Amino acid sequence: MSILLTLASGSLGRSLSSNGEDAMTLMEVPVFASRHLLLRGLNIKASMLSGWGLDDLDRLRDQADKVSCPCLVLIEDIPLLMAGTETEREDAAQRVKSLSIAANRLGCNAISLSFEAPDTDEAFDLVSTELKAVMPAIERLELNVLLAPHDGLTKSPDRLTDLIKCVGGFRIGSMPNFGHAAASGNAVETLRKLAPYAGAIHATITGFNRKGVHKGYDLVECVKAIRSVGFLNTLAIDFVGDGDPVKNIETARAQLQSALEED
Repeated sequence: MSILLTLASGSLGRSLSSNGEDAMTLMEVPVFASRHLLLRGLNIKASMLSGWGLDDLDRLRDQADKVSCPCLVLIEDIPLLMAGTETEREDAAQRVKSLSIAANRLGCNAISLSFEAPDTDEAFDLVSTELKAVMPAIERLELNVLLAPHDGLTKSPDRLTDLIKCVGGFRIGSMPNFGHAAASGNAVETLRKLAPYAGAIHATITGFNRKGVHKGYDLVECVKAIRSVGFLNTLAIDFVGDGDPVKNIETARAQLQSALEED
């Protein structure tokens, strides 16, 4: 078993459009990712599905499965207010249930969540309580919940893993990303702490210099870090920089694949 390279749908950026004549639509991404980018799965931002109905989700799932590039993780890209007011917490819980239904229709195995919450014991208790309350609805759809780091409560890898342990169960884990790990000041240590809980990881790509070296941090060191703790799930290329997304994704794929094939 080996780490599978996949694509975070937001990586295509300006190449995607819901109505532009020259741009790709999200419905076309599975074919492009599989046949052109040679990637074998999609992590999809929920905001990219705005206005979609269940039939649209079914069509995307069928299209993705047909080209062996399945939808894997549905990402809520707006941090939830699970430590907010009672109304905000209720809205957040309802949002998670709606995401779960959409993820199920897409054929995903997980949803990814992050939280807008201060790093306090009170916020920790509120978020963990709300998560425990919504987990049964998620589990009934045979989905996993992957918690992504975010400023505040879950910025620290130790705090994020504490939250996972507090909620408990086999269907909750983490979704780290190389960008957050690098920003922590010790990318290797942060990834080693989060990867054992990870159902998926995002290889955040900021761009490459003229010599083909990744800007900001060493991709190979990040790959070595997650392999060192036995991570064997999916690694999604998530291009967040400027410039041609396709060229950057292809460069990232080549370098990541090479690092994954090293002994």
